[in-house]
Amino acid sequence: MPYRVNAIIEKDADGYYAYCPELEGCQTQGDSLEEVSENIKEAIEVYLETLSDEEKKAIR
Repeated sequence: MPYRVNAIIEKDADGYYAYCPELEGCQTQGDSLEEVSENIKEAIEVYLETLSDEEKKAIR
């Protein structure tokens, strides 16, 4: 089931930080833009796996 969520990526002195505002606590970091992009995709997948069907409906 496809989901559409926002991923915010920010650059700082230590690398990159990414989070999803719609998924509380779904965040990650990486040394490069490519790394943080892959990490946030994985974090979103894992996060969605932990949700109940009703919780998944709420983010659609």
